[in-house]
Amino acid sequence: RIPVHMIETINKIVRTSRQMLNEIGREPTPEELAEKLGMPLEKVRKVLKIAKEPLSLETPIGDEEDSHLGDFIEDKNAILPIDAAIQSNLRETTTRVLASLTPREERVLRMRFGIGMNTDHTLEEVGQQFSVTRERIRQIEAKALRKLKHPSRSRKLRSFLDN
Repeated sequence: RIPVHMIETINKIVRTSRQMLNEIGREPTPEELAEKLGMPLEKVRKVLKIAKEPLSLETPIGDEEDSHLGDFIEDKNAILPIDAAIQSNLRETTTRVLASLTPREERVLRMRFGIGMNTDHTLEEVGQQFSVTRERIRQIEAKALRKLKHPSRSRKLRSFLDN
């Protein structure tokens, strides 16, 4: 853990380094920084070395030390709240649109496309569930998809395609 006074020194050196970069157009040497700050050269070198060492994500931040460095790093794999809301809305809208079909058509589409299930199913598998041929399942699926293409139903889902 880096002591608070050392963090202040690091910040002071980094600030001065940026300022000198703007003034002279290149990164200042440790000697130039030491001269500008009125610090011993060895102290500047030591602080620069500490500043380059990796920090633990558990490094306490702030005066109360109730926050950690890791608390401020974005999780790129986390679902954004807006995306979660869109997903939820899509799920609800899909459920409503599918409910407007006959129960048989709804179940066939859910099974064929794996909606609300772990996997999708073949025509043969769905046919076995309904005790009909795969050709009959294909016909039911085609009819249900035609119904979904009707503007009264497709309009409800179209906005999700634009996003």
